Amino acid sequence: MWGGGGAARALTRTAGLRRAAADNHADLSFQAGLRGTLQDCNWKTQLKASSTLPVPLSQMKSSMCNWSLYRSFSLFRLTVKRPLSTSRSSVDPKEMKKFQFLAQKWWDEEGEYSALHSMNDIRVPFIRDTLLNMSSNYHLGSPLSGVKILDVGCGGGLLSEPLGRLGASVTGIDPLEDNIRTADQHKSFDPVLAQRIQYKSSSLEEIVEESMETFDVIVASEVVEHVADLEMFIKCCAQVLKPEGSLFITTINRTQLSYVLGIVVAEKILGIVPEGTHEWEKFVPPEDLKRLLESNGFSVQTVNGMLYNPLWGSWSWTESTSINYAMHAVKSGAQGQSSPTDAPSETESKQHSATAGTAV
Repeated sequence: MWGGGGAARALTRTAGLRRAAADNHADLSFQAGLRGTLQDCNWKTQLKASSTLPVPLSQMKSSMCNWSLYRSFSLFRLTVKRPLSTSRSSVDPKEMKKFQFLAQKWWDEEGEYSALHSMNDIRVPFIRDTLLNMSSNYHLGSPLSGVKILDVGCGGGLLSEPLGRLGASVTGIDPLEDNIRTADQHKSFDPVLAQRIQYKSSSLEEIVEESMETFDVIVASEVVEHVADLEMFIKCCAQVLKPEGSLFITTINRTQLSYVLGIVVAEKILGIVPEGTHEWEKFVPPEDLKRLLESNGFSVQTVNGMLYNPLWGSWSWTESTSINYAMHAVKSGAQGQSSPTDAPSETESKQHSATAGTAV
């Protein structure tokens, strides 16, 4: 019995070895055939000349290559080409993942976005008063009536809504659909805002063709430090903004102080913003941003330093731009950025004092 079992196992091993040898022979034959096929098709030279394999279909179909090999290389060519279509997007997928988990928390004034809520106390008057000082045409109670504003990276609508309440027609865009759903839901509670604000799940470059020179104002608040391609972002702003239109940016400077206070203290110690929200390397010095704007047809009018007090949860203007700052730029074609010829009213004078900063 044991002897019979051993003989059976020996026969089984012999058969297995024969099959392995046959498979190995077949594999060697396939490799040799593949090499010969590649040589016959003269693909080696073309592979070195181009990573996208620009082989004419007629040549591929008429060659000795079998259909499966042709199909495999066709799929490879499509795979290689596909990333090129999105390589120039300003949207950073890593940044989207960061905000994905917080999409439902935009309107929690005591939550992760509490600092952005309190920032409205200075950034909304900054936008409003700058625009009023550039034009004498305004309506009391609705000072931004007739102004078309694009809020880029609108998130849950924290800035879009107060601008809409000032009378502006606001379009808020954000590449994250969950943010847009949150913004749409919140504005639905106010019938006035529902008419003045529209939201779109879109990147800035995606709306360029349909919105060339459409907007009077673009707002990019706490956005540029998250984009993948800042130069492309600025170029797109110039394309969708009307001549003489205004661009408002708030962002963070790249200094040692901004690293200590903006990341170590704010994220790791106090937890003012979720840890990992910012990358210090992507912070933008005001001189770099100014140079980039001017090379794309903008004239920088104002740079205001901003300071956040975590004890009181409030923002204030400061002369120093070493941490946060706000910038106002005008697209070329603007004429005269000083106050209108009409003497400003007492109300305007008080509003202007709220935006004291460093003029450029």
